[in-house]
Amino acid sequence: MAKPKSLIQIISDEEFLPLAQDSCAQFFNIYSLFELRIQKKREISRKFYSNLTQEAEFLESFMDEHGARENKKWIFFVEYLASIRNLSIAAFYTRHILDRYPYYNLSELSASAEGFKEAANDVISFLDRSIFNLCKELARTGAENGLSIPQNPQTQVEFIDIQANKRLPRNITEDEIKGEEDRIVDLCEKVQYVSKLMADLKIKRTDNIDGLKRVVPQKLDEKRVRFYKNLVHNTQSDFDTYIKNTLIEQDNIDLRKMRGYISIPLHLLELTLWLTHFYERHEDEIRHGESNRRISKMVDKNELLDKIINFGFYYSLYFIQEGSQLARKILQRFSKIVHAELPIPKPLGFHARPSTYISLIARRYGEGDLFLVIDGEKFNAKSVMSLLQAGGLISDKGYQTVTFVGDKRALEDIKVLAKHNYCEEKKIPVRLSYLRDFQDTA
Repeated sequence: MAKPKSLIQIISDEEFLPLAQDSCAQFFNIYSLFELRIQKKREISRKFYSNLTQEAEFLESFMDEHGARENKKWIFFVEYLASIRNLSIAAFYTRHILDRYPYYNLSELSASAEGFKEAANDVISFLDRSIFNLCKELARTGAENGLSIPQNPQTQVEFIDIQANKRLPRNITEDEIKGEEDRIVDLCEKVQYVSKLMADLKIKRTDNIDGLKRVVPQKLDEKRVRFYKNLVHNTQSDFDTYIKNTLIEQDNIDLRKMRGYISIPLHLLELTLWLTHFYERHEDEIRHGESNRRISKMVDKNELLDKIINFGFYYSLYFIQEGSQLARKILQRFSKIVHAELPIPKPLGFHARPSTYISLIARRYGEGDLFLVIDGEKFNAKSVMSLLQAGGLISDKGYQTVTFVGDKRALEDIKVLAKHNYCEEKKIPVRLSYLRDFQDTA
């Protein structure tokens, strides 16, 4: 019986070359035009980066389908392609931020705005140099492998972005969305949450290369950046779904500004993600190998680290923190004040532990006030001492219930706390898990 034939056919280098030549044609045409633009110091548009990325991805897929990564002759060619694709995506996001910056309606001082734009243009310059170095080496390697490299960029189509300085009048009917004020409160809390998470990393700008190397990837790696990016992306999606083009957005200038303080960190984190991915994949001190050693000579790894930390992460944190400050201002307007009559803690009343829990909850929602009210007298629920004082008065008068007045969000958590007898004996419920750090150290 004849043996079944393999579904995979092995072809020779001579048979592969004309296939590769056809697939490489458009990429090399775009590279030639890219080279011409670099030589003439012309700006590279988003559309150009997008086409460069698309052609690099197509060619990389073709090479992978033919097993080029497992072939000694073509492995470097494919690794250069992957690097070009990664850096082109990062360049696209940087150019997108620069193009969109005037339309974000931010409250930045002119000096801060100019400093940011100067830093972004410096990133573009670094990425263009790196992409150009990789393209030159790709072309050299391709020629060594027998490819014919075209030299006629003048015949290629220009990739020019659509200019957006002229716009149609904004006259879309703004939607009225049920519960939109609650949506706004939820959005602002998400912005503050992401801001705190990123700030907790305590990553600062530094010119010290050893310091940068201690940050990436130990404190900031591709996985962590993707986590932050997804959080910000979800927040932007909420804004576009529930707030954008609503009457309440139209009437509130701070809400119109908020989207910019969400969008810029999102795109900066996308940039940071691709640069971190590139560093972790191709940095020769992390993944040893000849291709990584070669790539590290074409893309300055120290400058790459500088762009990851001192531009990408630094400015994403800066803008999300600015958004957090704006969120605090918005919350002061939209937070709802409510009353709730709740039982006192059993059996000891408002002693140190329940008073501390209440103060932690009140401070968590720091934009709004929360008071414990006894016979018309207000006691600040953010102050443990004030609550202990109230506890003594409650004990003297023999009250079994008390009234809390303040921010609806804080009161909802206080209600959960009271339902569990202020966690005097029971475990802290999941909703109040942020109190566990105190419980663990008590």
